[in-house]
Amino acid sequence: MLSSAVSFSLMGVCVKAVGGRIPVAEVVMARSAISLLLSIAMLRQAGLNPWGQRRGLLVLRGVIGTGALLCVFAALAQLPLAPATVLQYLQPTFTALLAWLLLRERVGPRVLLAALLGWLAVVLLSNPSELMGLLGPIASGWLEGSATPLPLAGVMLAIAGALLSACAYVSVRALGRTEHPLVIVFYFPLVGLVLTTPLVLLQPVWPTAWEALALVGVGLFTQLGQLGVTNGLLGLPAARATALSYGQVPLAALWGWWFFGEALDPDTALAMGLVLVATLLSLRRSARDR
Repeated sequence: MLSSAVSFSLMGVCVKAVGGRIPVAEVVMARSAISLLLSIAMLRQAGLNPWGQRRGLLVLRGVIGTGALLCVFAALAQLPLAPATVLQYLQPTFTALLAWLLLRERVGPRVLLAALLGWLAVVLLSNPSELMGLLGPIASGWLEGSATPLPLAGVMLAIAGALLSACAYVSVRALGRTEHPLVIVFYFPLVGLVLTTPLVLLQPVWPTAWEALALVGVGLFTQLGQLGVTNGLLGLPAARATALSYGQVPLAALWGWWFFGEALDPDTALAMGLVLVATLLSLRRSARDR
């Protein structure tokens, strides 16, 4: 899960680099095409049948995952890298709830606290002045000069991407009982390519050399991230596994500052702190878990 966080943070850099001119559907299509080629090569090397046993659920996981990618990539194009990443991390809350409802997985108090801190970070980013006003004049004064609240459309896209990602992650947990991780990963880009190609043909945009390189990066880093998250979800309970991926948030802040000159304002810094505390809580295990 931690290796997937590094890979997905670098994927965000590549998406941000092309998000101003290349349509989101074209970015997802490029990602799907590259990831599909890598998946086929890995399946052949492993000598596995790519079609799996529960094909209906595999296709559904691909549809949900493609919808999540469209929302996440659109949010990355509209928002600074760090807050866009923080907003996507509502996903552990949704995952924990869905895994409890559908898979009957136990949700411990540490995971619940981590989820609560994640929601607090989202509220802080969405309207920091109002939140700090509830905490008192000192806190409100500390936030004077903080960034303008994020655009509502970008916030809603990030939240939708988090919800769809949670649905996809729970489906991976269910598929892990019968399917090999490489088969699960293979279906995602296959379905994504089928769904996005008609959209791209309606309005194709030819990328420049640098944009083409960034699109290759999107496919490569997404493939590495998907392998990490799929294996992580098969080895850990869904709520704990997705909470571990919070490590992507400080990396996104670093890349945003380094590559795009995005300043780290007070509300984003505080939200990142909440997310890091949530990560530490999720890493600790109770005596029963051990």
